[in-house]
Amino acid sequence: MLYVINGEDIPDSLEKRMTVRSEHLKRIQALQEEGRLILAGPYPTIDSQDPGTAGFSGSLIIAEFDSLQAAQSWADADPYVISGVYHKVTVKPFKKVLPV
Repeated sequence: MLYVINGEDIPDSLEKRMTVRSEHLKRIQALQEEGRLILAGPYPTIDSQDPGTAGFSGSLIIAEFDSLQAAQSWADADPYVISGVYHKVTVKPFKKVLPV
């Protein structure tokens, strides 16, 4: 089943984000290599593809996991969670309807 992982950043998270970004991306790339990733990306703090020093306010990942517990465990082990980039992470089941 698909699950949404929505991480919300602490204020002014950019510096902290950048220190663990490569570790965070490795985990997401593993999901992609396993064919389980639907999409992933950050929320720019401002209305720009490249927000520069304004940074990001959080991230969204939609991926396939065996259960809600498995998705939550995966999210809990993310470097952004462990290092304190995210102050809140929500994991929910997701039903993709479109595009087919």
